[in-house]
Amino acid sequence: MKITVKNGNVLEQKTACLVLGVFQGKYKDAALLELDQQLDGVLSRATKSKEFAASKGSFLLLHGGKQTVAERILLVGLGKESDFSLRSLRQVSSSATKYLAEKQLASFVLGLPQTLIKKTSFAARIQAITEGVLLADYRYDRYLPQEKAKQVAVLDHVTLLLPETESVAVAQTAVASAQAIASGVCFARDLVNAPGNLKSPEYLAMQAVAMAEQVGIKAKLLTRCELERQGFGAMLGVAQGSVRDPYLIVLEYQGDEADVKPIALVGKGVTFDSGGISLKPSEKMDEMKMDMGGAAAVLGTIMTAAKMQLPVNLVAVVPAVENMPSGTAIRPGDILTSLSGKTIEVLNTDAEGRLILADALTYVERFAPRAVIDVATLTGAVIVGLGNFAAGVMGNHEGLIQGLLKAGEQSGERLWQLPLWEEYADLIKSDFADVKNTGGRAAGSITAAAFLQKFANDYCWAHLDIAGMAWEGNGKAGQPKGGTGFGVRVLVEYLREH
Repeated sequence: MKITVKNGNVLEQKTACLVLGVFQGKYKDAALLELDQQLDGVLSRATKSKEFAASKGSFLLLHGGKQTVAERILLVGLGKESDFSLRSLRQVSSSATKYLAEKQLASFVLGLPQTLIKKTSFAARIQAITEGVLLADYRYDRYLPQEKAKQVAVLDHVTLLLPETESVAVAQTAVASAQAIASGVCFARDLVNAPGNLKSPEYLAMQAVAMAEQVGIKAKLLTRCELERQGFGAMLGVAQGSVRDPYLIVLEYQGDEADVKPIALVGKGVTFDSGGISLKPSEKMDEMKMDMGGAAAVLGTIMTAAKMQLPVNLVAVVPAVENMPSGTAIRPGDILTSLSGKTIEVLNTDAEGRLILADALTYVERFAPRAVIDVATLTGAVIVGLGNFAAGVMGNHEGLIQGLLKAGEQSGERLWQLPLWEEYADLIKSDFADVKNTGGRAAGSITAAAFLQKFANDYCWAHLDIAGMAWEGNGKAGQPKGGTGFGVRVLVEYLREH
């Protein structure tokens, strides 16, 4: 898709469709009044009859007349001006894009850059609009028949119409940033959406290596033999139930001086999670192909960082395994020796993500990171606590957590902090090993983080539990059904600010 920016008067644009935003009760804007006059009062009649009340995400599609240059005008409701935010702008851009694509309109002019939002920069607004457009254009149609895939138009050309006073150069830079971020999100979505019969740990590793070669970052894979030699006992324990070999994926991006300590990103990469011997219920088990959503987010983030040439050193580590039940699978009650030397009593083989992360968190110590952020679809408990509206964040460094919370608000990928008090660590004490891999039903997300903290005490660390955010069950504007790529935008925003 081609995205261009230009200055101009909104009512002088020759296009198949002109998209304008309207706040509730704000119908006296000069452009709207002139448009209403050109259309013989149709807008006045629509607002007076409450056919269009400008509630957020509502639409009024009008066909142009003899006095209008545009063939169609799509009015998009923005809701109350006092409630409107960058997140709202991103959502509205996605909604309008989806609406027009379903009507087979592949090219249009967006007048949404004319919308002002208090305490936001022009560049931030352009980036949000562009992200909304690009993410709404995403689809995973690899296995669909062509006729079904073509029911929604693939966007061809979108023009962002800027106010006369704003800089085209600034807008172009913001668009380029949004394009890099969206490419990382869409890469992550593709990885999550790939079916389990395709997506082995080896497939995930090969996709990571191919991406690394494309964007010019260093890649290394640790195979089963090397994992055994180094003592990745927790990761190998999870992997031993599957015929598919595990891989540790290690990517390095150098955007700063070589002696500057890196930020390390660790992503859970369970390519399919059956639960192992502690077998999951069959209902919705098909969605467990998304249990590598954390890995996808980490890979999408380092890809974006390289494309944007961010001035930061990054390490991305992904333990990739498949969790299956078999005669060789670990059993409840087994005790594993992790890479750190700590022993782990496995009470539930479906609490496998924290096992592979334990070894990965130990492994990243060798890079002497200044901060470590792990991302994982770790617990169903976080969905009970937060629903599908925010990811949980915990850690051992308040400054790191606050930076991530701020980045979540700015990027639209919201996080919510949960406590990680010492008392929670008591719930994972084991009678037979250093630690057990589950603390029971109470505070399940927090005890999972308390388990990870046992392996992350030697550096600044934060944990994002994205189980409720990595998969969209119904589909909505900007997030079609399937993998969301959640985590890429918040991590990139954090990296840009720090």
